Amino acid sequence: MVVDSVYAHLSNSYGRNHFDVDRPFRSMLRYFVRQPLDLSSLGAFAGKELYEAADYVDKVARPRLVTWSVNGERVDEVSLDFLERQVLEKLTKEFAVNRPPYRGGSWFEHYAAIYLVSDPGIACILTVTNQTAHALYKYGDEAQKKLIPRLIGEEADCKFGATWFTERQGGSDLGANRVEAYRQDGGWRITGDTKYFASNAGLADYALVSARPKGGPPGAKGLGMFLVPKFDAGGRRNFTVRRLKEKSATASVPTGEVEFRDAEAQPIGELNNGVYYILENLMVSRLSNSFGALGIARKAFLEAYYYAQKRRAFGKFLIEHPLVQRDLLDLEVSIEGSLALALKAVDQFEKSWKELPPYSDGYHYARLLTHLTKNITADMAAHCTQTAMELLGGIGFLEEYPVERLHREALVLPIWEGPSNIQALDMLEVLAKKKSHLSLLGDLRTLREGIHEAKDVAELAVNRVEEALAQLSSLSEEAAQFSAKDTLNVLGHGIATVMLLEIGDRLAIPRLTEVGRLYARHFVEGRPYPSDALNDARTVFAIDE
Repeated sequence: MVVDSVYAHLSNSYGRNHFDVDRPFRSMLRYFVRQPLDLSSLGAFAGKELYEAADYVDKVARPRLVTWSVNGERVDEVSLDFLERQVLEKLTKEFAVNRPPYRGGSWFEHYAAIYLVSDPGIACILTVTNQTAHALYKYGDEAQKKLIPRLIGEEADCKFGATWFTERQGGSDLGANRVEAYRQDGGWRITGDTKYFASNAGLADYALVSARPKGGPPGAKGLGMFLVPKFDAGGRRNFTVRRLKEKSATASVPTGEVEFRDAEAQPIGELNNGVYYILENLMVSRLSNSFGALGIARKAFLEAYYYAQKRRAFGKFLIEHPLVQRDLLDLEVSIEGSLALALKAVDQFEKSWKELPPYSDGYHYARLLTHLTKNITADMAAHCTQTAMELLGGIGFLEEYPVERLHREALVLPIWEGPSNIQALDMLEVLAKKKSHLSLLGDLRTLREGIHEAKDVAELAVNRVEEALAQLSSLSEEAAQFSAKDTLNVLGHGIATVMLLEIGDRLAIPRLTEVGRLYARHFVEGRPYPSDALNDARTVFAIDE
């Protein structure tokens, strides 16, 4: 792939290996993964060709919908720029981003790759394709399972997937879905409009679609999950793409509106379990959202960090000013705490993802951790990219430099895969009905007992989690909902603190223990960083030169 090196003049982190320089990421992976993950080649690609390609697509070559062919046929295909197609092919085939969970690897490999990709649009194309493979791997029939090699890049003819659950009238309220499924001639068809935020519209070869079997009960529990191919058995277009959305960011993934008019469809698994399959699918994408957020935040940090080393103001480099050090410290602590929480969620998901309904307590604990992680990381990314823009000053707001795009990209992350209100309500459901707080408390108390350094900080974090859960249990249903986002944050920050301390202790990395102390002070206690943290601020910056 030929890349114009002039981009090096626009970005101070361009051309660097984004895996090799990220010492905290490598350290935390060592704690969770027995076999060391060598992602150096992907890190090099992510810091150069992929970084530039994502910027180019956003500014110059956004996907476009081709509705009609030269012969007057309705085609509803999306045209991607040649550079974006190259990037997707390389990520799918050479780096095998979607392959590990299904071929003896782990989810850590997949999500670590999403972290390095860290372009929400490109990552979304990969994620919804992976979600399709996930559903077929667990619940598909023999014919459907044969599609998996093409979805995970094992065959030359790669295919893209999609997950179309959101409808115009309901949004996150899946129970309001109106797209209907019915039997005809021994098979199934679906009809209705509109799947309103349909990622990979016009690009997907196969889509997972939520639809209510005719005569089925109302609400989310009446939904089935169906596989809808791009073409029907006769080779005709199977559904219509009404239009592509014009978005402020995530330009690299085509997001559109899809209509079905008696489209051929194949049920996946048991129809009466459709809502459980959808929720499983959302766990996959919410974790992906989390690692995309972390990757965006890390790239914004790199831009600000390297800029601060070169830019002079008031007689010295920015990096030498205490307030700049404080901002960079805040970014680093925020990213590392969120990363520790996210990896903990993947660890629990890895242990339980193959379970079928009805699930174990371990699976419900993974769900809880996913809701907490999705919310914490999304808010963190928006904050970090905004701060990075500020550190670059006026040029941080200019479109020609990457930080401006990174901030726009980050703003979708609190919305995608269910905004904070949805995560909070789902958290309440898994606490009240599945009693997942028992797994959480048992886990945190066990971890606390094994921590030796900064044990008082671990005690504080666990106590805050216990207090928040006790307070929640005393509230009426309405009052619990009113305060649910506060509870969400307390639990998330508490777990992040304990995990930072646990990893620092287990791996004998004092620096991580110090980050855990700072994280607890700022996010658990709600107090400013101590003034003496200035003495150690530069040692907390974890970038390998």
